[in-house]
Amino acid sequence: MTANTKGAPAKTVDEYIANAPKEMQKPLRQLRKAIRSAAPEAEEKISWQMPSYKYHGMLVFFAAFKNHMSFFPASKSTVKVFKDKLKSYEISGTTIHFTAENPLPASLVKQMVKARKKENEQRAGKKK
Repeated sequence: MTANTKGAPAKTVDEYIANAPKEMQKPLRQLRKAIRSAAPEAEEKISWQMPSYKYHGMLVFFAAFKNHMSFFPASKSTVKVFKDKLKSYEISGTTIHFTAENPLPASLVKQMVKARKKENEQRAGKKK
């Protein structure tokens, strides 16, 4: 469960970030900005009580927890491609953990989101 549970679950990403612990709000806003910059056409919504982005299927998610934040590229191959650039972060499956003191760089987030877009586009193209 995310740390973002002050009362009822957030209905918007703005509300989610506003309800996150104070020290996490700036890194979450920066993460959101990087995602939206790399995928402006993605649909932003709350899914599974966390911010999610859809583009030809699920693209990425992020969440705030008690002691860390997580970015979910939702793709083992994307995490594998960027593993060298993610060495200073804890990775579990397709989840990248980070903190306010060691946030994910916007440029890296944009690269991962663009890689995920390409993956989803290729998968969607194969379905046609």
